[in-house]
Amino acid sequence: MSEHPTPDATGDVLLRATGLTRHFQIGGAFSRRTLHAVDEAELTIGHNEIVALAGESGSGKSTVARLLAMVYKPTAGEIWFDGKPLSGRRSRKDQLAYRSQAPMVFQDPFSSINPVYRISHGLLRSLKLHRPELDAAGREAEAERLLTTVGLTPAAAYMQKYPYEMSGGQRQRIGFAQALASNPKLIIADEPVSMLDASIRIGLLNLMTELRDKSNVSFLYITHDLASARYAADRLVVMYAGHIVEQGPIEEILAEPRHPYTQLLLATVPDPRAPLSELAGADRGEPPRVVDPVPGCRFRARCPIAVAECATVTPPLRQLSEGHQVACHRAETVTDSVWTGHTSKELSSNEAHSNEASSSEHSSKESA
Repeated sequence: MSEHPTPDATGDVLLRATGLTRHFQIGGAFSRRTLHAVDEAELTIGHNEIVALAGESGSGKSTVARLLAMVYKPTAGEIWFDGKPLSGRRSRKDQLAYRSQAPMVFQDPFSSINPVYRISHGLLRSLKLHRPELDAAGREAEAERLLTTVGLTPAAAYMQKYPYEMSGGQRQRIGFAQALASNPKLIIADEPVSMLDASIRIGLLNLMTELRDKSNVSFLYITHDLASARYAADRLVVMYAGHIVEQGPIEEILAEPRHPYTQLLLATVPDPRAPLSELAGADRGEPPRVVDPVPGCRFRARCPIAVAECATVTPPLRQLSEGHQVACHRAETVTDSVWTGHTSKELSSNEAHSNEASSSEHSSKESA
């Protein structure tokens, strides 16, 4: 993982979301119940940067991805891309131009590729749609170059294959090749490695870092796995129940997480060197209420250090150090883990051990 300064510190911002909110009406046409999928999210992605968006299932990660991809329209807030607001892109031509600059790679590689056509079909159609300057021969050559870029060689042989003839990792590489076909500045990757074996995950994470360094592509990498986030990402954004609760340089957050939920995520990363133990109080409280939620911190029912203020005032993101923001009323007092009694650096070490184990497994399989 390379060390990049925060985009706010350098002014090198590719995408910025301010007050990003998405609500869904549920229960039928006459219902007034509202699901708060994302509330007041503040997010930046710099040029040539990998930002990991982490959180448990239902935290709002995929909704953020679809908002940034213009699949959903925000209920409130604005998204800025290269200094221009997406709300101003009303025509189909303008929206297509943005989507070519910020394509998505989906979680299930098989469902995102048409199974009745050869691999060449999707790649050539993408190139014809987004790269009109290329003729038929140019599209063929570019498609083979893209397959080589994502590690599928010989490219000509893969062009003639059907999706069912390829492994899950190979199909996911096809997804990255299709995303690269439009010369994007940002790729939104929605849990692209969660359905793959550990050894294959490392290869795809390496591919993301290579594309960042060699092709100058930024990534929003959505995941629930902090080990893979640390392996590839420059910055980490943690979501819980539609709120961003902590964000900043990934090494700083993993070394000193200041939100109890971030600490809980770290404490649940398996440590192959540690004895079996239970997290004290980790099963306390109830799932967060995101349908017509009341004010206050949405993590308070599960938090062991909640105070009366947490039940009435929603904590805003506050900056504790350069680029490190936390939405917690007691962030300044959180130093050791509130779950296990270990220091934050010990929790980060556990996560590193898990990451090393995945890397070792990958190396041993490659040697075999």
